[in-house]
Amino acid sequence: MIRIGLLQQHNTADRNENMKRLAEGIGKLAAQGAELIVLQELHNGLYFCQTENVDVFDEAEPIPGPSTEFYGQLARKHGVVIVTSLFERRAAGLYHNTAVVMEKDGTIAGKYRKMHIPDDPAYYEKFYFTPGDLGFHPIQTSVGRLGVLVCWDQWYPEAARLMALQGAELLIYPTAIGYESTDTPDEQERQREAWTVVQRGHAVANGLPVVTVNRVGHEDDPSRQTRGIQFWGSSMVVGPQGELLYRAPKDEEVAQVVAVDLKRCEQVRRWWPFLRDRRIDAYGDLLKRFSD
Repeated sequence: MIRIGLLQQHNTADRNENMKRLAEGIGKLAAQGAELIVLQELHNGLYFCQTENVDVFDEAEPIPGPSTEFYGQLARKHGVVIVTSLFERRAAGLYHNTAVVMEKDGTIAGKYRKMHIPDDPAYYEKFYFTPGDLGFHPIQTSVGRLGVLVCWDQWYPEAARLMALQGAELLIYPTAIGYESTDTPDEQERQREAWTVVQRGHAVANGLPVVTVNRVGHEDDPSRQTRGIQFWGSSMVVGPQGELLYRAPKDEEVAQVVAVDLKRCEQVRRWWPFLRDRRIDAYGDLLKRFSD
């Protein structure tokens, strides 16, 4: 069994206050027995991709840098593995949306640069982030091999599969996603449920647990072109048959520990040997944008 801590929080423009609350939440989860703690996407501040503003690049930082030092100290203090999500400054004019895993001793176990970058109203990420170039490789930690991906990656079965094929024991998605304010309540719920279902599908197709941590609360659009984003929370832990082991409320902050039996994945894959029966000789067209 592994005890996984989820920290679903709202964010404000006060970076120091956000990090202070995150530190308190990490301490609370560790006290409840969490061994692995997952934070939401870009957790240090507001979701700045609602607008395109070159001054925002000042918020990016190197890796290693101040945030890895901060969360590394927390990992070492509490003896936990922490999955963080940072705005990485790789070089002038070159930035990534990067998940960094801190080991229990405070060192960097590994990092993953977000591969799929959206560009939609209120989610102008292509302006800020260069697509990742580290590929889909699990990160080895003291609690297992973590298949860490980020937000928009969670819609792509290829990303989950490639992590599974390289021995990931968990799929993990730091996330920042919410409602478009002009959509009807019914449409909003359809979107939230589709988001849940697709990740449950990754769990089933790969015989692996999935851990997703989303932010919660409303964040204004600084340009006032939209009414901002209402993040839908709903952070979850899904078992290897798609079963919901835990799902957070859509409108409340949460610090929750969930126990997951990693050994059960072995039996599930024996019942449903999808990896055995893959027709790898017939999948060449997957490398095409579209097969006409």
